[in-house]
Amino acid sequence: MSQEKEFLEKIEKHKGVIFKISKMYMDNYDDQNDLYQEIIYQAWKSYKEFKGKSGFSTWLYRTALNTAIIFLKSEKRRSFIQNQRIEHLLVDHEIYNEEDDRNMKVMYDAIHELSPIDKALIFFFLEDFSGKEIASQLGITEVNARVKLNRAKAKLKDIIEKQTNF
Repeated sequence: MSQEKEFLEKIEKHKGVIFKISKMYMDNYDDQNDLYQEIIYQAWKSYKEFKGKSGFSTWLYRTALNTAIIFLKSEKRRSFIQNQRIEHLLVDHEIYNEEDDRNMKVMYDAIHELSPIDKALIFFFLEDFSGKEIASQLGITEVNARVKLNRAKAKLKDIIEKQTNF
């Protein structure tokens, strides 16, 4: 199997990860699509250096998060980030109903207010990463990962409560 075909099959299998990171880091549909494409581009550029020491998904998480953070910084440098809310949710309507869409919008709107590192922590939490896996991804101790995750969850909860007036 060619390297390109192998890469495309792996990306197809893990496109949900790229999709979620794009939504977490960018707040409008066009920017989400741009980031999605940039993540795939950067992953392809660095794929030849992927040695398989860790799993492909682990490598892709790290590549996607780093790309998202760099992309976000470059977007801020180029122009101000527009303060509009997500108008188009990239949700599979066969899976989510209208109420789920509203809940997802509230959650993603709140996530957009978090710092890049807190976004990454929440992403790992939503993907059911263990404290050890989060620590490995971020290059910190497991205890530190858990503390940071708890703080990020508390911040997210506060933001959601303020948005929904609870």
